[in-house]
Amino acid sequence: MTSKQPDTAGTAPVLVDSEEPRLVADSARAPGALRLKFDVDQILQSVGEVPYEWYIDTDALVWGPNAPAVLGIRNPSLISTGRAFAALLDAGNAETRFDTVVHSQATDTGEGVSYQTEYCLCSAPRSPKLWIEDCGRWFAGPDGRPLRAHGVIRCINDRHEREQELAYLSRFDRLTGELNRTHLAEVLEVTLQESIRSRVSCGFLLVAIDNLERINAAYGYHVADEVIGAVAKRLRSKMRGEDCLGRFSGNKFGIILKNCSPDDIMIAAERFLAGVRDDVVTTSVGPVAVTSTIGGVTAPRHAGNIQEILARAQETLDSAKAKRPGSFLAYRPNVEREALRRENVRSTDEIVTALNERRILLAFEPVVEISTREPAFYECLMRIRRSDGTIIPAKAIVPVAERLGLVRLLDHRVLELAVAELVAAPDLKASLNVSPASTTDPDWWARLGALLRTHRDVGERLTVEITEMAAIHDVDDTRGFVTRVKDLGCRIAIDDFGAGYTSFRNLRKLGVDIVKIDGAFVQNLMRSEDDRAFVRTLLDLGNRLGLKTVAEWVQSEEDAALLAEWGCNYLQGALVGRASFERPWLQEPATRRSVVSA
Repeated sequence: MTSKQPDTAGTAPVLVDSEEPRLVADSARAPGALRLKFDVDQILQSVGEVPYEWYIDTDALVWGPNAPAVLGIRNPSLISTGRAFAALLDAGNAETRFDTVVHSQATDTGEGVSYQTEYCLCSAPRSPKLWIEDCGRWFAGPDGRPLRAHGVIRCINDRHEREQELAYLSRFDRLTGELNRTHLAEVLEVTLQESIRSRVSCGFLLVAIDNLERINAAYGYHVADEVIGAVAKRLRSKMRGEDCLGRFSGNKFGIILKNCSPDDIMIAAERFLAGVRDDVVTTSVGPVAVTSTIGGVTAPRHAGNIQEILARAQETLDSAKAKRPGSFLAYRPNVEREALRRENVRSTDEIVTALNERRILLAFEPVVEISTREPAFYECLMRIRRSDGTIIPAKAIVPVAERLGLVRLLDHRVLELAVAELVAAPDLKASLNVSPASTTDPDWWARLGALLRTHRDVGERLTVEITEMAAIHDVDDTRGFVTRVKDLGCRIAIDDFGAGYTSFRNLRKLGVDIVKIDGAFVQNLMRSEDDRAFVRTLLDLGNRLGLKTVAEWVQSEEDAALLAEWGCNYLQGALVGRASFERPWLQEPATRRSVVSA
């Protein structure tokens, strides 16, 4: 083949000597510059890569000059054929170059077929293993089968080590070396299915190290890690060979007991409890006493799937901690508990569906001046309309929503609905209830601020009610809540006042505007001397602090007369009007008493 000589008029590098390719830099515009040689072998050697060509029909294997150095092989004849090279490969390789190329199902359309594989090379019995990445392209012969292949190999020991570490961490806990939660759950699933097929029982124990947070606080996290590692070893030492141990979470371990009856699980749990507590744990700061608490469940007898196993093990562990730390408790079916769980699922679906379908409604209950009986404001009470049209009152849904963590969603919707009513009726004054969860919810605060900034005349007509129990839970936090609400122009009322027995000092510290006396005391005024004394004291307290007072659940004129005599400002209850979906402020005064209750 003829050579191309440098074109001194150009600037691009050109190839010379086709038998030995090299790249020469043009020096016409850079007098005195060195001519650069592009040495492929040198570059491959510097980056640790080795080119090769494999003639499959003769099995000849030709390597680049740096092959012995990269592969650690002194005798090149050991890798001169494909068969000889294959003899150096580790027997545990899942795939080799031969497998990838010769057994390929691809078709060469004239440009060859690319391939890539990884395998392990052992050049000598005691020499370190080399992990090889092999990338190349094979070309077919007349029969369409691979005839020739060429490519590049390189040592990837560092990368393989990192990949192995990641693979290990995807299945095992770094601190204890036991199964991690994901792998533990996988093994538990397999064990459960095997138990179902074999018609035997298996057990799952959830073991929690007691008071680990105190060890953290007293000695530091490194000592707590030493304790976790020591407990893992102690649990492992008390296990049968076929059982499995894994780290479930920070201070918890899961133990899978195969072929284990309810009696066996109790014996095993006592063995693990004793194994953890019998000796102190030696740490870098000295001995630390450690105990554990265990909750367990037998499957499939008491749990038919992995979700039930984990949930019920956690449930029994929580019960054991509450009853007696350092003990074992086995799951036992409870009809009431299961019914409550089903009711929670049903209620969650009902609340979420009602929110999505806009079936959250407001009923309006008047709060009237005690002397004139004219409405001072209306309390906005949440209701849910079921899909069949029936109504669920707030008292039936709010406790469930609080337990399920859905009450903040309801508070958001009630806020939007109440503000919409105030915007539509410029003379309306209204109040709404806020759950304790929403008082610290930044999203609720953001929504309240956005609505009041958009509708600036609404704040002065809106009263936010919080229960007394929520107020006294953390007086300083509640005081901050009251201040923020009042800064937005709203008023604050304490609902169910008297139920929590708030002290005079706390009531003055909160800085609220209105107290609403709990109806449980008001409804028995004519029958209970104790309630009369208590309500009168509460009203006197409110008056001395300059607060407006509302008596809830007022049912008779006799009650109203007593309350008026004691200085009460407002009445609320059946006597002056029940909650209604109607909007009484839009009706004539004569018809306000005849609205439909809700």
